[in-house]
Amino acid sequence: MKVKVLISLKEGVLDPQAKAIHHALCAHGFEGLQNVKLSKEIILDLQENDSQKARVLVQDMCENLLANVVIENYSIEIL
Repeated sequence: MKVKVLISLKEGVLDPQAKAIHHALCAHGFEGLQNVKLSKEIILDLQENDSQKARVLVQDMCENLLANVVIENYSIEIL
């Protein structure tokens, strides 16, 4: 079973990489750009066939390793 995890910074957390991208896009003439937000996408291929068990397993992975829950949010999508 494939599972997609999307990890992004919480609102209010500074993101210097996104700010640099925003600045570069504006410098290249892309007007009207209000904000840039970066996210990480992780695709996991699990041997689990039960979607509820897979979700619990991936949530545990996120809470313990994949995401820094103090400054990041994550979402889980069963594919």
